[in-house]
Amino acid sequence: MSAKGSELKRVRQSIKNRTRNRHYKSLLSTTIKKVKSSDKKEAQAELKEAIKTIDKIASKGIIHKKNASNKKSKLTKHVNQL
Repeated sequence: MSAKGSELKRVRQSIKNRTRNRHYKSLLSTTIKKVKSSDKKEAQAELKEAIKTIDKIASKGIIHKKNASNKKSKLTKHVNQL
């Protein structure tokens, strides 16, 4: 790796973005697992939190808005089937 300033800055930025993205994706998978492992009443409460989390992550650009919509739809279907 060369030592040009712009290249070093890009490395710093990519490391920062990677850690932030990993945090949010981990948070997303955790909330989805909570919804799927709950009973009916708990799942409905967890679903509201999961939808908030999914919307927040989509607004930050971590996941695409259509991906977020798909996840919300699948979770809602899952909760309704309980």
